[in-house]
Amino acid sequence: MPQDEAPRHNTEKKRFELQIGDALAFVAYRDLPNGTRVFVHTEVPPAVEGHGVGSRLVKAALDEAKAAGRHVAAPCPFVAGYIARHQGYESLTSA
Repeated sequence: MPQDEAPRHNTEKKRFELQIGDALAFVAYRDLPNGTRVFVHTEVPPAVEGHGVGSRLVKAALDEAKAAGRHVAAPCPFVAGYIARHQGYESLTSA
């Protein structure tokens, strides 16, 4: 699976995006007034599923939140699962 580009933060649409060929994958969020970033949805087109695209996106999004000192909430099951499987991100979810 080609890795055409790195994930980018589209602040206008409030999501992190990754373009793979003609496919656009993204993880969407909303920011709460207290600064918590809530990851609400991850979408990976079927043509690129199973190639780590979602994980690359979520890692970039969580790394950005961590660098900014944000707490996160993950009602999105994909993001929640990623946090559970990868050490170093669980501290982001504690208030």
